[in-house]
Amino acid sequence: MTLTAADIHAAARRLQGQVLDTPCMPSRTLSAIAGCEVFLKFENLQFTASFKERGALNKLAQLTDEERARGVLAVSAGNHAQGVAYHAQRLGIPATIVMPRFAPAVKVENTRRFGATVVLQGDTFDDARAHGLELAQQRGLTVVHPYDDLAVAAGQGTIGLEMLAEQPSIDTLLVAIGGGGLISGVATAAKSIRPEVQVIGVQTERFPAVWNAMHGQRNECAQATIADGIGVRVPGSLTLPLIRERVGDVLLVGEDDIEQAILMLLEIEKTVVEGAGAVGLAALMRHRARFRERKVGLILSGGNIEPLVLAEIIQRGMVKSGRLARLRFDIRDVPGALADVAALLGKLGANIDEVQHQRAFTSLSVERAQIEVVVHTRGAAHIDEILAAARAHGYHAERMN
Repeated sequence: MTLTAADIHAAARRLQGQVLDTPCMPSRTLSAIAGCEVFLKFENLQFTASFKERGALNKLAQLTDEERARGVLAVSAGNHAQGVAYHAQRLGIPATIVMPRFAPAVKVENTRRFGATVVLQGDTFDDARAHGLELAQQRGLTVVHPYDDLAVAAGQGTIGLEMLAEQPSIDTLLVAIGGGGLISGVATAAKSIRPEVQVIGVQTERFPAVWNAMHGQRNECAQATIADGIGVRVPGSLTLPLIRERVGDVLLVGEDDIEQAILMLLEIEKTVVEGAGAVGLAALMRHRARFRERKVGLILSGGNIEPLVLAEIIQRGMVKSGRLARLRFDIRDVPGALADVAALLGKLGANIDEVQHQRAFTSLSVERAQIEVVVHTRGAAHIDEILAAARAHGYHAERMN
């Protein structure tokens, strides 16, 4: 049993008009930064904001009448859950979704909104999966696996058909790997059209299961990653052989790489992606010399990121770029000293966000005080300008980490 191009073309016919044929567009700015031609496949524009709809619908469309009547069960950290719940609701199929207890709230609520019965169980995906399989057996439900199912992988593979149809010059695809369903389908589709296309997988350093398998290593998995959609400890038994056969390599990216990629896509492309949706760009930026002058396709696989997580990434990104800085001033503890510092910062074009005035929690003498200010700036050079001007005015001033 294997996955063929015919399976993917059949899936494309089933999905036609049922899921969005998302745009695959060049990015001039990212291309200039990366030193290669970059094409973005906007799967975050699907109705449930993720490519997972494709595999879910392809599986549901092939159920027997008896299986539809009994209902389906899926185990998912979020995006697969929404895809199954949405299309099951459309098709009138009862759906039960088992999710880890710490699945992002936005994904849990969206899944419930589609009418599915949501069961929160376990601290990890693997814990939730064990409970889900037991529940499915007890209730006679058909399991719609998030990745280790050839019908699901075939649905995901339709992305590869669409990308090369719209941008036939693409010669490299960087594809996120969790359990392997997406990359198995995309690699099968792409190589059936252009056998010379390089398909390269991307995993996080915290969940390197497929990277381990490809490189003969045994790196341990962590507890969590910002790319929760690909935080899978064990790849699929059906998908791993396909990856070994059809994927050229697997690269690893760190949490900082992913945060930077999310922020770049937000600022440059004005599009919101979750961690797993940004790992392709993260790998491109981390390994850009490897892809110089190539034509690289990236799949923005999902956009269901927690708003508070996105806000934190934006703030952390501003700190790293120097547009948000924390400065410390040693001043005389007299009336008007704080106002003088504020006036100086205003003249220098720094907008004050927070102020802390310390007397007790400092080693300075009693007639002096410390002021810590968080300011919005124009970047690192502007911070240097502010500190130089403050010192010229007689203040001891420094940037705090």
